[in-house]
Amino acid sequence: MIRLAWRRSVSRNSRVEPARLLTAAVLAADSPPQHSGGNIRCFRHFPHPPSDRAPRHHHPQPAYHLSSIVFLSMASGGEGTSPAPHKHSNRLAMERSPYLLQHAHNPVDWYPWGQDAFDKAKSEDKPIFLSVGYSTCHWCHVMERESFEDEDIGKILSDNFVCVKVDREERPDVDKVYMTFVQATNGGGGWPMSVWLTPDLRPFIGGTYFPPVDHARRPGLKTVLTRIMEQWQNNRPALESNGERILEALKKGTAVAANPGESPPLAPAVADRCLQQLAHSYEEEYGGFREAPKFPTPVNLMFLMSYWSVNRSTSEGVEALQMALHTLRMMALGGIHDHVAQGFHRYSTDSSWHVPHFEKMLYDQAQLAVAYITASQVSGEQLFADVAKDILLYVSRDLSDESGGFYSAEDADSVPASGGPEKREGAFCVWTASEVRELFPDVVEGATGAATQADIFMHHYGVKEPGNVPPEQDPHGELQGQNVLIVRYSVELTAARFGIGVEKVDELLASARTSMAGVRESRPRPHLDTKMLASWNGLMLSAYAGVGAVLGDEALLERAVRAAGFLKEHLWDAERQTILRCCYRGDEMEVQQISPPISGFLDDYAFIICGLLDLYEASLQTEWLQWAEELQLRQDVLFWDDQDGGYFCSDPTDASILLQLKKDQDGAEPSANSVSASNLLRLSHYTGRQEWLQRSQQLLAAFSDRLSRVPIALPEMVQALMAHHYTLKQIVICGQRDAADTTSLLAAVNSLFLPHKVPAGLRVLACVC
Repeated sequence: MIRLAWRRSVSRNSRVEPARLLTAAVLAADSPPQHSGGNIRCFRHFPHPPSDRAPRHHHPQPAYHLSSIVFLSMASGGEGTSPAPHKHSNRLAMERSPYLLQHAHNPVDWYPWGQDAFDKAKSEDKPIFLSVGYSTCHWCHVMERESFEDEDIGKILSDNFVCVKVDREERPDVDKVYMTFVQATNGGGGWPMSVWLTPDLRPFIGGTYFPPVDHARRPGLKTVLTRIMEQWQNNRPALESNGERILEALKKGTAVAANPGESPPLAPAVADRCLQQLAHSYEEEYGGFREAPKFPTPVNLMFLMSYWSVNRSTSEGVEALQMALHTLRMMALGGIHDHVAQGFHRYSTDSSWHVPHFEKMLYDQAQLAVAYITASQVSGEQLFADVAKDILLYVSRDLSDESGGFYSAEDADSVPASGGPEKREGAFCVWTASEVRELFPDVVEGATGAATQADIFMHHYGVKEPGNVPPEQDPHGELQGQNVLIVRYSVELTAARFGIGVEKVDELLASARTSMAGVRESRPRPHLDTKMLASWNGLMLSAYAGVGAVLGDEALLERAVRAAGFLKEHLWDAERQTILRCCYRGDEMEVQQISPPISGFLDDYAFIICGLLDLYEASLQTEWLQWAEELQLRQDVLFWDDQDGGYFCSDPTDASILLQLKKDQDGAEPSANSVSASNLLRLSHYTGRQEWLQRSQQLLAAFSDRLSRVPIALPEMVQALMAHHYTLKQIVICGQRDAADTTSLLAAVNSLFLPHKVPAGLRVLACVC
């Protein structure tokens, strides 16, 4: 749970060794270690799931009274517009982040990240308790309910610490620094993240979720707080010195730099090694790259399809394509895919993609839409194109703002339709067998054994009378008797089972899904995080532009143009020439901004530039290319490391950010350096700026060691490396822009998967021949 032992060293420097002594001093030496894994996540299933619930005592004194504030109701599905008066209020009530607003009425004296909190810590000489999460994080909700709503814990925190709340999606720079510390000292990480800092922001101990009291050899938050307070009073020099040593080791261990005169590694060898590493972790039965939990990892799938495109005649190329298509097919059939209301859940808790963690994230929808439309180009299978369209249908319906922007996420938890005080994970999405039977009682004409529509639907989607969720996937019993829809048979097999035609089965299943979508609309909806992030909106821009171009769908392309217009109107400060990190939906559905706004980070620039280039290629409207050039110039000024190459993730002049990191892993989202390597190559072709070609090569050289040793960590960057190596395809179409034959040629080009025409660009010349 919480350790300062150097479990997974990022540096071989032995000076961090005293941290082991600090662990025993602060916490019991036999505290079980934090779960470790390749993906950081909001854990739904812990090795020892917490069962204790913190009592909700009531005492009259609030942690912080704001008598003059008009409290803002959080944008949230199905939660009503007239909340009851709150007993407690703190500074977070002044914020716009849905996550911070979720904690605005805790009995904790919360501060947002900023100078006020730092000054208080210094003036009162108190340690900082930093709590980081996001609004749709299941375990963040659990820790709030158990600990941050508890009066006793709130008093301990408020009296002895300066308590700071951070929305990791608003401030990824803060999250990355302290998550790096937690991962290094615990062997893993996740959210909620809990870190204790000195008044000058140096971390000295950290972890993730804590139960309120000791549980199953796991120290409770009360115990942790008490021991930290004791050590702060009696052993403070050791805390501070060891924290400083660890921080210095992290600075060395996370450094990314090119050696003098170093060139990028050879692309074919790196790509082959990346394929070998992915194949080693590939799970053959259901696809994906680990047993469980399983994440979609679109960056892996896009690399595999790119690898196939240049190795089509080899067995390795065939293997790469098979891994990608099988994974995408099994995900589309699985419970991770919402068969009723479209879109994909965040990850699967099992190896068969059946029982998901039910939150839906915008960045997943964006990347998966691109992966599925690419699979349709490669394979010609209509299934993949249909899934890509369904994803965008979900985003257009449920995650879209009237301004043209896109919301961040939908929560996993909601109040069950049957009522009750507590939210449950998946309540909005799951079904009992009796619900299905009541909805579809009619006998299907001609079906074997007088089968009803319910019988056919339940057979096809694996619905069982006692429920189809195994107990090991439901440690809290929230899904007992419930069913997560998963396609168990092909339409042909279902038709044969009931002795009816395939078209009839298709019709029955589609009709049932539509009816069930209507039933869902009557259920209490999960919380909707209406924060609009520049980076994720950039990813979504790429999705609409790419899918729209491949399908020749003007409505999707128009939606992409609206998204680009939203970014320019609401998240671009033309006067300061700065991207803004995010904006928010107001109570009257207007777009709101905080003051001062949060300036954009590297991924905001990189993902928007990529989206603008994709939109330019899809629409041929030069204004988007021109803005992409403008943004790239600003990105270079703000984030480029002149000494060692590559881009810093955040503003290197910000003194409150202790580690200047260059993210070296393509995970749930691609690394902004990976995307930038491709952006620079594409822009160098469009603009003729050779300095951008050279900068792309310098960036790849800076990551040479990582690319050569563990390319599986950077599959998106490997694709950029491949684009440098293989002949770029410049496609020129001569003709009148609106002529039918020009349109047909463009459609033909867009129907093909040509990954290395993307960095080279598509130049359409409108001329009269």
